[in-house]
Amino acid sequence: MLDLARLQAGDDNTERTVIPIGTNEEEREEEKEEEEEEEEERQKWTHSCEFVLSLVGYAVGVSNLWRFPYLCLKNGGGAFLIPFFFFLTLAGIPLFYMEVCLGQFSGTSSLFVWKLCPLFRGLGYCMILVSAMACIYYNAVLSWILYYLYSSFTKDLPWGRCGHWWNTPTCIDPVSSCNSSAFTSNDSLSLCYLGDDVGNESLVNSTVSWNNASETVLSAYELAPKSAAEEFWQYNVLRKSSGLHELGPIQTHSALCLLVAWMLVSLCLVRGVKSLGKVVYVTALLPYLLLTIFLVRGAMLPGAGDGILFYLRPDFSRLTNFTVWIEACLQVFYSLGPAWGGLITMASFNQFHNNCFRDAIIGSMADGLTSFYGGFVIFSVVGFMAKEANTTVDKVATQGPGLALVAYPEAISKLPLPPLWAVMFFTMLLALGLDSQVSCTVKPRF
Repeated sequence: MLDLARLQAGDDNTERTVIPIGTNEEEREEEKEEEEEEEEERQKWTHSCEFVLSLVGYAVGVSNLWRFPYLCLKNGGGAFLIPFFFFLTLAGIPLFYMEVCLGQFSGTSSLFVWKLCPLFRGLGYCMILVSAMACIYYNAVLSWILYYLYSSFTKDLPWGRCGHWWNTPTCIDPVSSCNSSAFTSNDSLSLCYLGDDVGNESLVNSTVSWNNASETVLSAYELAPKSAAEEFWQYNVLRKSSGLHELGPIQTHSALCLLVAWMLVSLCLVRGVKSLGKVVYVTALLPYLLLTIFLVRGAMLPGAGDGILFYLRPDFSRLTNFTVWIEACLQVFYSLGPAWGGLITMASFNQFHNNCFRDAIIGSMADGLTSFYGGFVIFSVVGFMAKEANTTVDKVATQGPGLALVAYPEAISKLPLPPLWAVMFFTMLLALGLDSQVSCTVKPRF
């Protein structure tokens, strides 16, 4: 009653005591509300399975199919698995696990996680820079895949034969009577001239018309024979100029494919991790289904066994070469993608008590095992191509985009129902590439 009377009387001392206390309580309530709003604004994975699949999609990309098998072939076959899994266990998995822990514990992106040590704050900006640069070239890879996918919706695959506007006079037509033996003879050099055999004499010091241009051919060796699939890649997909001094106009087909690729990435992230978590169920799991289908089909082809044996045959003497160990280490870091910031950002959407150790082990081991598994798929077809060309596997095998965008499509064109297999193959590559690209652009990294 006394306090009430003093308040009603307007006691100055009472007012000075009560008002500050009330103000502090209001400030605390406002701060609490702001914290709750921030927690609500920061999205979380709907289920831990979504995070695991996003890790698998981040680590497993197109390089698992077009780089790892070639490295095995080049560096001792099955023996290359020893240094690969050695570095995966010694360095790859620990770094993978550390970044997942940092993101989950801090609940912040790769830019702000370094508040734990301000001295390393520059690492966050470096991660953003690396990711931005990777997004640019990785989206170009997606655009190539999209163009191949678009070109697959036709009765006759455009890289299956010569006779198109982009083909050169020395295009090797698979349906013609020409074969690889024509190019291995030391006595004479026979070229497949748009499906017809011609001798080297008709090409020396002659003029040919190609792609609305006239060129003087000084030697038959300058017109090196290329397969229809290789010319489709070089002269239709890339449309390479003679050099940097000749930039040429913007290629409409490439620009449109780049636009579609960015639109797909935007659709995957339209609702942040809420939409991404649903997308990874398809993009992370579908490639394994399609890989298995291609493995079964490839194993039924003649020469597939030779290709797989060539892939697995161990040459332990190669392990004494220091370069083999360096390439194994590079492949681990190139494939897992630590220090790019994607792992930290994706893990920041986890619940605080999520089992991140289990998730990191699953994601990193899935990368290594998928690389090994994909080698069977690739080399079963490479063995088939070597048998068809009457040559050895090492002469057919290549690395980089040439393996996935030239060699494999060429083999697909020789199968029954080639458009169906082409659509399946490039859909698989698109899913693999889209996962990695989305992981590089997921908010709130930028």
